[in-house]
Amino acid sequence: MDVASTLRMSLLDQLRGGRWRSGERLPTERELAESYGVSRTTVRKALLDLKQQGWIEQTVGSGTFVSELARPRTAVSVRQGSAQHTSPAELMEARLAWEPAIMDMVVRNANAADFQRLLTCCDHAEAASSMEAFEHWDGELHQAIADAAHNSFVTRVFDLMKAVRAQGDWGQLKKRSLTPERRLAYQAEHRAIVSALRDRDAAGARERTLAHLMHVRRNLLGS
Repeated sequence: MDVASTLRMSLLDQLRGGRWRSGERLPTERELAESYGVSRTTVRKALLDLKQQGWIEQTVGSGTFVSELARPRTAVSVRQGSAQHTSPAELMEARLAWEPAIMDMVVRNANAADFQRLLTCCDHAEAASSMEAFEHWDGELHQAIADAAHNSFVTRVFDLMKAVRAQGDWGQLKKRSLTPERRLAYQAEHRAIVSALRDRDAAGARERTLAHLMHVRRNLLGS
């Protein structure tokens, strides 16, 4: 999967999740390029794909806007389940229980393309020029792990978790807690998880995922 496709998927997830509402203006190409640590050419390609799919509209001199035809998918599920009221502490508790548990499925079902996607996410996270770009690729790595389970229910659960992560409380906590030193530690932990998965070491992947999430929880919540 190329960088433009990955960016398109990330923006599409946010559109479906209701981050930007119909008629709302999206960030500029320059702002998106800086946030995600990619070139403006990559941003233009991702936006063109979304425009062709009917998610956005572009007006010369005015900018890029969410199409009136766009319908948030994940946001509906979030509202129905009252997940918009889920606290960061509740989310971390759920992640600690859920993410290590899917490692057996990933080890059993993942293919070579899945493993390459995991490595690509790690590479982009380590090369990210901003904390925002690193956070994006952090989320993409966890998304790629969930997708590698090749289980539609797991994918739907992770969609819901991503929607909760998009809430303001989580973003503010992560922004305050993510120091350069912690970023380096997270990168090393991500590599260790991916290495265990590639070795088809389910027990090792579970152990490293649990340790990583506990580390994140301590940094976010102090417990």
